Amino acid sequence: MEQIRPGTGKLETASPLSLVIGKALNKQLALALWRLPGRATSTLIVSASASKLSREDAIEDLPAGFIFAPYRDDRPALFIEGSIRYTVQGNTVTGALDELDELSPKENGASHPAEVNAVGDAVAATPDDEKAHYVELVRKSIEAIAAGKFEKVVPTRVKQTPLPPNFDMAATYQRLCGDHPEALVSLVHIPGSGTWMGASPELLVSVEQSRIFRTVALAGTQPYREGTPLKQVAWTQKEIEEQALVERYIISCFKKIRLREYLEQGPKTVIAGNLIHLRSDFTVDLRETNFPQLGSVMLRLLHPTSAVCGMELGPAREFLRQNEGYDRAFYTGYLGPVNVADNTDIYVNLRCMQLREGYALMYAGAGVTADSVPETEWEETEIKFNTLTTSLT
Repeated sequence: MEQIRPGTGKLETASPLSLVIGKALNKQLALALWRLPGRATSTLIVSASASKLSREDAIEDLPAGFIFAPYRDDRPALFIEGSIRYTVQGNTVTGALDELDELSPKENGASHPAEVNAVGDAVAATPDDEKAHYVELVRKSIEAIAAGKFEKVVPTRVKQTPLPPNFDMAATYQRLCGDHPEALVSLVHIPGSGTWMGASPELLVSVEQSRIFRTVALAGTQPYREGTPLKQVAWTQKEIEEQALVERYIISCFKKIRLREYLEQGPKTVIAGNLIHLRSDFTVDLRETNFPQLGSVMLRLLHPTSAVCGMELGPAREFLRQNEGYDRAFYTGYLGPVNVADNTDIYVNLRCMQLREGYALMYAGAGVTADSVPETEWEETEIKFNTLTTSLT
């Protein structure tokens, strides 16, 4: 796979964060940089390699690190152990920088299998062809729903976007943090699996102090106009039903493990960058339910969620496999810190892009139900792309 340079312009003007990222990339080390919602500081970990996890590995038993998993659950998740950890505030990096000089990549590190890499360079299409393909995909989706194959499906698309001259991934990361205070903002590089950056608003699994489990149902999308009172936002029946399907999917997972003691709050309207969504929150007290490994159990049950695939899951996933026309790779997988400061915060990998030399592959999708309009779903994906492109420059 082609390598990404940090693109910081003149070396003497590069920020400390750019220099650390550049050194890790040049040494072919694995790294994860992230900032949790509402936090003022970011965390950066660097490791000699990433290891593969089996489906049986429990997140509760892992050391402190960062998990990065693909969309397909028959492919292994990757785990970057926090060998070297830094605190990042702005462009200031605090930690033992000399340790990075001594770290070397492992020859037999667990780079992801080549077939898990994202789609190749030949994905770009003319805008007209790209739109026609997606609109037709949505039309097929609506036909399949009308035929009773599933209730909802989430067709996605990929778009090639040129990177600006002297692209600086550290500066782009900082702009994403400023533009998306409510999201998990991340930059992940794993040799053999590429360099990914994004700002995801959708929490998949959170475990706080080994006591509180959380997950959310997030669906429905509208553009957000600054200053609009959220209580005045009106949602269509299609958007309300789409979010309700995600809620029912989470509750069905609780029922599978006979868990009845949970708190559900919502739905409510929430802001995510230049978009708004409907969101419901689910909370479980792990001590009261005597379920210390609920995080791992729900991670296996929830992924891939109906919010990124569809419902019923099996038929929707098979429809997408036959009709989307590309490999999602890590898009709509999951990622996040595990057992860092005794907390785990794993998010669905949405609003993301894979960085290549000179361009980025951006990904977006839309939830399709019986009431969907193909042109409207196309416009929703364009709006979602804008959440990233506005942070590139």
